[in-house]
Amino acid sequence: MARDSQAALVALNRFGFGPRGGASGDLINAASDPRGFVKAELARPLGALLEAPGLQSTPQLGQAVFAYQDEVKQAREAAKAVAPTEAPAPTPPADQKPDNQLRRNLSLNTVASEISGRQMAEAKPEAMQPNAAAPAAAKQPQQPLNVIQKTFRAEALARLQRAMMVDCGFTERLVVFWSNHFCISASKGELARMWAGAFEREAIRPHVLGRFADLLKAVEQHPAMLFFLDNQQSLGPDSRAGQNRKRGLNENLAREIMELHTLGVGGGYTQEDVTSLARIITGWTFAGRQGQLGAPGSFVFNANAHQPGPQLLLGKTYEATGLAQGEAALADIARHPSTANFIATKFVRHFVADDPPPALVARLRDVFVRTDGDLKALATALVDSDEAWKAPLTKMRSPYDFLVASGRLLARVPEDPGPYLNSLNLLGQPLWSPAGPNGFPDTAAAWAAPEGMKLRLDIASQMSARLGPNIDPLDLLEFAAADAASVETRRTIERAESRQQALALLLMSPELQRR
Repeated sequence: MARDSQAALVALNRFGFGPRGGASGDLINAASDPRGFVKAELARPLGALLEAPGLQSTPQLGQAVFAYQDEVKQAREAAKAVAPTEAPAPTPPADQKPDNQLRRNLSLNTVASEISGRQMAEAKPEAMQPNAAAPAAAKQPQQPLNVIQKTFRAEALARLQRAMMVDCGFTERLVVFWSNHFCISASKGELARMWAGAFEREAIRPHVLGRFADLLKAVEQHPAMLFFLDNQQSLGPDSRAGQNRKRGLNENLAREIMELHTLGVGGGYTQEDVTSLARIITGWTFAGRQGQLGAPGSFVFNANAHQPGPQLLLGKTYEATGLAQGEAALADIARHPSTANFIATKFVRHFVADDPPPALVARLRDVFVRTDGDLKALATALVDSDEAWKAPLTKMRSPYDFLVASGRLLARVPEDPGPYLNSLNLLGQPLWSPAGPNGFPDTAAAWAAPEGMKLRLDIASQMSARLGPNIDPLDLLEFAAADAASVETRRTIERAESRQQALALLLMSPELQRR
């Protein structure tokens, strides 16, 4: 039984989000057929889709943002009209640009890493705020959430609830992997924050068990990605719009497609290829608030902004076919040998080891090529590999994985996303908000730093203080690992001074922190 329990631990932790507490029987079910338990989720073709009451489409959300921004503008103008005359703001020094110009000139990584005041407020759980012990009458009344905050929290809650309730969580782990691979940042601005959840629902989830080429196309044409990497600002130099305006080509999206989404660094492309791809995808944008090109917030192809003429990319000429020119280029890049190798390596690194076993990478690369980028076949090959089951559980759970695993074990299905969003901010992984277009790191070293582990212990202690008196940690250890739990973990929990301390130690144990 010990060997079966160990395999069940691998099935639930390496491929999923860990076992659920209560009467789920996850560990027993996984122990009876570990590989079959994991692959069962892959047999559900629509299992990755996420629908919840109130979640809207990207165009609907875009129109809501535009309407909200109009309301804010009107309110400011009305307030300004009735306000007393004020002294004009001091003129900045000649070498200091106005604030709005400074913001426009910030680098992509700087803009993406900024966290708004709302997020910083969220980053401090109530128990940690200085005025937490103050009388209720002394507290400032909370401002009502605006439509952007409400939408973000609703999307976060739907994602968290799904992760807590699924049997194994392999498909959800695939969603998290691909969402981080093709990341945007909700810190980019109001549209990005409004669209972050919809981007994952619409562009990622329908394709995590489909073809990579379809996933790539859906991602690069989604308004959230176009906004995040500024492609709506990119104009072909010889296009009608480019000749009439001072703005020109923007290479952000083209560069990240090749460097981060497909070929990878050293994947055989040049700066000339980046520029060529940038020209090819000019005109890929989304309709604005006026809706001149389509429904506001929807993907559109603006022929007036598209660079005319054929383009040479990676040794192949793509004729001037408008939108189809870019779609053909993406389809070829998706099938490039460098893409197969880059995806296989990153896939194995995420699920198996920080130093991916070369033989396993080679097999998955071959599967990717042979099946024309079939991502279900890629995931199946990973589960069928012996390396994925024999490698020790040395990967460190990311903050998101840790919080979900803890919630599952404690049988807590959240009704409020706030505590999770707060904890993610504190732990350095704010939801859908990486510091740059390369996403959150995926190695143990990134998450095992002393400060990060101390914060995890603080959060584990807070959970234990609330729930510890009603939970037997030794019983919970049976749900978590049964006889696959190490002797050290069992002894540490047995010797704890209280149930609260024992539960905190369990949540910080290798069985909960490693995958």
